Parts: sequence; structure tokens; C-alpha cells
Amino acid sequence: MAHLIDRRLQGKNKSAGNRERFLRRYKGQIKEAVARAIKGRSITDIEKGEKVSIPVKDIGEPTFGHAHGGVWETVRPGNKEYQKGDQLQRPKGGNGPGKGKASNSEETSEDDFAFELTREEFMNYFFEDLELPNLVKTQLTSLVEFKQQRAGYTISGTPTNIHVLRSMRGAIGRRIAVGGNSRKRLREAEAELEELQKTAFEDDHRILALKKEIHHLRTKLHAIPFLDPIDLRYANRIKVPKPTSQAVMFCVMDVSGSMDQAKKDAAKRFFILLYLFLERAYEKIEVVFIRHHTQATEVDEHEFFNSRESGGTVVSSALHLLNKVITERYSNSDWNVYVAQASDGDNWDNDSITCRELLINKIMPLVQYYAYVEITDGEPQNLWYEYLQIADHHSNFAMQKIESPADIYPVFRELFKKQTK
Repeated sequence: MAHLIDRRLQGKNKSAGNRERFLRRYKGQIKEAVARAIKGRSITDIEKGEKVSIPVKDIGEPTFGHAHGGVWETVRPGNKEYQKGDQLQRPKGGNGPGKGKASNSEETSEDDFAFELTREEFMNYFFEDLELPNLVKTQLTSLVEFKQQRAGYTISGTPTNIHVLRSMRGAIGRRIAVGGNSRKRLREAEAELEELQKTAFEDDHRILALKKEIHHLRTKLHAIPFLDPIDLRYANRIKVPKPTSQAVMFCVMDVSGSMDQAKKDAAKRFFILLYLFLERAYEKIEVVFIRHHTQATEVDEHEFFNSRESGGTVVSSALHLLNKVITERYSNSDWNVYVAQASDGDNWDNDSITCRELLINKIMPLVQYYAYVEITDGEPQNLWYEYLQIADHHSNFAMQKIESPADIYPVFRELFKKQTK
């Protein structure tokens, strides 16, 4: 049997083409692996790569071989055990996945094929069923603003940027360093001359030599430049990303009995999109999770998505808690507050009016943006009709309806699209 090996020279990423073909061929298995990874992941690290395993039986590759064809009879020397027509027993042993107890079975097996998905590949598969083929890199980005910031001093620059104090300090240090030895010797020579003049005549050769040395040292010291070009220092300024205010993202989800697992999964995907969007816009972002049925509680992420607690629906309990947390912990002057609320819209009738008043009078003035998504495949519920009146009072309030997973990204894009000036 012969194998064909491609030995043509390729670039640095010489396996890129083969990798693309591999990903296309086993797209179904990879999507299943990504789906399993999403269920067990935190939304804050959803955009990292992933190690994917595919059963080896699913990746069999065809090979080329050369067969003799027809019937061939051959005589091989040295055969003392077998004759034509004898049957040989299959050899025992084989490689397995390395788990479980030993077996007396003669069947062989192979390990699963494992490889790493890059961040971009993982995100592409994650967003694929949301009808987001290549827009994750272009739509979920923000322009980075820069500001000029002082960054020490530099030896070159424009005259307007000369730092006089720093330049003079450097000049003084240079003159002290360059003339230190000469100045020390000058003091010693002057002292020797003074002592010698007390006992010797002015024409003494020692006095004449000291006067000549003193004159040379003073000339040398006076020749040191007061300000040399090497002393000049210029104020250095660099561009740094403009620090934005901190952002906090509130995830508010209805976990009442009417919110089944499919609706919760849709809400989780929407919250993931919102987190990725804000993470690109702010250096620091915090996430606060609030879940509610008849009562609202602040929980961690795991309990937010996995708790089985349910009950009736009183949405105002979540809004009261939301207002309390914003007021106590997230000052409006230091934080940009974003709220995403996901619900099926089913609420106690009288409570929907309370929710509308809470949002209009207390919460909306404190938040940067409030997005409400109603996850239902039927007619809008009573909460939807009350929330319709909020947009008339506050332009930073938006609401959309999600009927299926394919609607999540279009709804998200509609909620967070650039506003025309």
C-alpha cells in the first residue's frame, strides 16, 4: 500500500489550508463539542479557545493503494509452518482509551482525536446558529480614544517643549562631574601657594610652577560650557488609551415557573453578547446578577443560570433591588450602569404598573442604557405594554422581542446599534 505525501513548500502556517478543510468536514461534531462547552462555561470567559475531542471513528480518511489485481500465486522461502489455505489467528492486544478495567476481548480501539480551537474559531462556531457568520469582529468593537500624557523627558524635541528646570539641573550636574577633579586640584594648589608664599620669594620656581598650574586649571574650568546641547531635556508626551469610566452590567432574569430551560438558555446567550460588547468598550467591568420570581435576590453566576428555584412572578421586586444596589454601590458619577432584563413578560397585572413607575421615576435617570428583551413565541404579555410607555420618557430605554435563538443577535444588534446624530 502506498501513501501520497504533499511536500510542497508552504508559508509559516503551512497547515492552515488543511485545518480549514478539517473544520469544514467535521463541522457537525465540532458544533456539538462547542455546544457542550458553552453549557459549562462562565460568560466572562466564553470567548477563550476550547479543546475539542472527536471520536476517531468519525474521522476515517480514505487512502490510495496499489493492488495486484487478479489471482497471484507466490512462493516465499523459509516457510516451515504454513501451507496454502491455512488460516492465521488474529494477534492479541491493542491500544485503548486507558480507562476502565482490563478485558479479555480481542477487539482493538483507538483514542479520540483531540485538538485546540482558537478563540476566533470558537467564537465563529458559537455565533453561527445566531446567524452571525463574520460580524463578531466588526460589530462588537469600539473606537479607542487616546489622550496626551506626560511620560518623563526625552533628549530630542521641539524648542517649545524644552523643560528649562530639568535642563539646568542636568547642566549643573554635568559641570560638577566634568570639573570635579580640576576644582579639587585647584583648591589644593591655591593652599600650597599660600603656604609657600610665606617662606619663599616670588621668583621661586615652585611658586611660578604653582601659579602656572592654577592659571591652567582656572582656564580649564572656565572652558566648561554653562549649557551644552547634551544637557537639553524636552518634556515627553505619549498617547495612551483614554481611561473611560468603569462599567457595571446588571443581568436581571425572571426565573418564575413560566420561564422554561429554553428561555433561560436564550437569556444566557443574550447576556453573553452584552458582556462581550461592554468588555471591548471598558477596561474594567463588573457583572451583577439578579434573579427573581415573587422575590428578588442578588446571586452569583452559577446560581443565576443553574438554580431550579421558581415560583410566581413579581417583577417589581427585582427593580427595587436593582435601584438599591445602584444607589448604594455604584455612584452615577463613577460608573456607567447598564441593565439587561430578560423575561417572558408574564407578570402580576397590578405589578406591571408599579414596574413602569419605578423605571421612569427612579431607575432610568441612573443608568446609561436599559435593554429589555421579552422571550416568548406568542403575543406580548402585560409587562410589554407597560414598558412601551417608558420609551416616551427616556431615550436610553429599548425593548425587543425574542422568539427563537436565531433572533438573539439581530435583537442585540438592534438594541445596541449606533445612534444617528
